[in-house]
Amino acid sequence: MNAPLTWSEQFALQQPQMDTTHQEFVALLADAHAALDGPADALLQRWDTLVEHTVAHFAQEDRWMAATGFASENCHSFQHQAVLQVMVECGRRAREEADFEPLRIAVGELAIWFPQHAQMMDASLAEHLLRVGFDPVTGQVRDTALAGTTPITGCGGGSCST
Repeated sequence: MNAPLTWSEQFALQQPQMDTTHQEFVALLADAHAALDGPADALLQRWDTLVEHTVAHFAQEDRWMAATGFASENCHSFQHQAVLQVMVECGRRAREEADFEPLRIAVGELAIWFPQHAQMMDASLAEHLLRVGFDPVTGQVRDTALAGTTPITGCGGGSCST
């Protein structure tokens, strides 16, 4: 079994609301990891809590992207959709078919996926939000001219296509 993912300051993006949400994600993933060797119902309960959080987490980032000029087909949102679809399917298989193997694998795979996603796509999003002066609390954009004349279809960073 892989070691659980733990929060590290290397994941911090200097965007407080995003950082808090990411800390919560990492903690919930660690909770699911801790339940891997326990009763199946406890693992499923922790997984469901992680999925519920992830739905809100991804929806929050997707709203921020929509408010600041990302096209609906941007790769960051597509990645959210794909990851969430796998997470939901893992829970469904565990619940309906008593097949916990995909869920157990997904716990480890999310621990590999998250740091890369946070350090690349989310870091680009945080930089973009800062550049356009987006306030996640109010949903207001300071510089509307920078936030959407040409929709962003990539991840929003300099290393992605637009």
